[in-house]
Amino acid sequence: MAATGFPSSASLHPWSFIVPIALFVLGLTIFGLGTTEFMIAGLLPEMANAFDVSIPTTGILISAFAMGAAIGAPAVALVSARLPKKATLVMILIVFLAGQTMAATAQSYHVLLVARVITAVVQSAFFGIGAVVAADLVPPSKRASAIAIMFGGLTISTIAGVPLGAFLGQHWGWRSPFWVVNGLALIGLIGVVTLVPSHKSQQEASVRKELFAFRSGRVWLGLVTTALSQAALFGCYSYITPLLTDVTGFSSAVVPVLLVLFGVGTFCGSVLGGRFADRNLMRTLWIGMVLLAASLALFSATAHNKVLMTVTVIVFGIAGFLINPGLQTRVLNEAKDAATLASAGNISAFNIGNAAGPWVAGLAISGGHGYLSPSWVGLVFALGALATALGGTAVDAAERRRGRTATGSAGDEIASSKWTTPARSGRS
Repeated sequence: MAATGFPSSASLHPWSFIVPIALFVLGLTIFGLGTTEFMIAGLLPEMANAFDVSIPTTGILISAFAMGAAIGAPAVALVSARLPKKATLVMILIVFLAGQTMAATAQSYHVLLVARVITAVVQSAFFGIGAVVAADLVPPSKRASAIAIMFGGLTISTIAGVPLGAFLGQHWGWRSPFWVVNGLALIGLIGVVTLVPSHKSQQEASVRKELFAFRSGRVWLGLVTTALSQAALFGCYSYITPLLTDVTGFSSAVVPVLLVLFGVGTFCGSVLGGRFADRNLMRTLWIGMVLLAASLALFSATAHNKVLMTVTVIVFGIAGFLINPGLQTRVLNEAKDAATLASAGNISAFNIGNAAGPWVAGLAISGGHGYLSPSWVGLVFALGALATALGGTAVDAAERRRGRTATGSAGDEIASSKWTTPARSGRS
């Protein structure tokens, strides 16, 4: 145990553990990287005016970022498979800083678009590889909590980073949030260089070994579960503002407050999800899926009551992020020693779900089904995610049964040999 640097299992309380400072460094860095992804939504009018393009055209910056993120995580993981993880994180942050600087100084829309794709590619790669590093910093029984702490930076970016970006953009121009994120990324880079340790286990990888992990059906079940669950979450969340204003009757001035409450719910859900997943990962996943589905169904019952709708938004945030640490940990566990590409693939699955859910929900709205229809679209996705999570549990149970059967057969053979050997000796 001393070789790993982990505290002894006897000293670990089931609800807490000694948190390495490197986890907070990763979380702070992801706060900055997450802010640059989401802050564009609050800067669309300023950027459209600056480049003399329409709001929908400016919105392509969001879609392009999602596409770059979906492709970037596995691509960078493959290219860097044989490199130490710490060195890879450092190079990722250097490229991210260059991309952010390119965006902040862009004199044309197309240059800004290219810069957004560059930052998206390396941002998603940092998420995937960073999750592997975070899991390696703690005992195996605390992996989900470690991942929850790291991705806590992402949930905090939805609470504080995005409103801050909008505020800076409105008062000091759209470029100012990019420079602030650059400062955060620079602090993260210094922290990774000085405080994130290099582990020998992080240096033993190859492209073939990483690809081998995808021969596991349970890895694919995990990836599908991730994509479906995120489609459920973001299919509804992407259209929650018109639901709150046009259906529930909130004023537009109240919506940011409700979104902050949603963000607080996501943070609480992520922390609780990490702790519960450390105790029982698969049970946390399928219970989380049930809660997510229930919260989505609840929108129709509470949409016309402001107090109940406020509670529903908070519950929706908790349920939506309760499952996230477990989703990432599940794929890491199933990929075993070839976790880097699988982890990056799961980040891509998150982004695929983030894109697919809003697209299908948008079709429902365009079809004349109203602003409550995204919650029902999300419910269908959530039930699909529940089915694949239960499928993963069934596969685990079947493998345990086969293992017990094999062990029992081996025991029978040993017992049989003990009886037959003397008989053979007697005949000889």
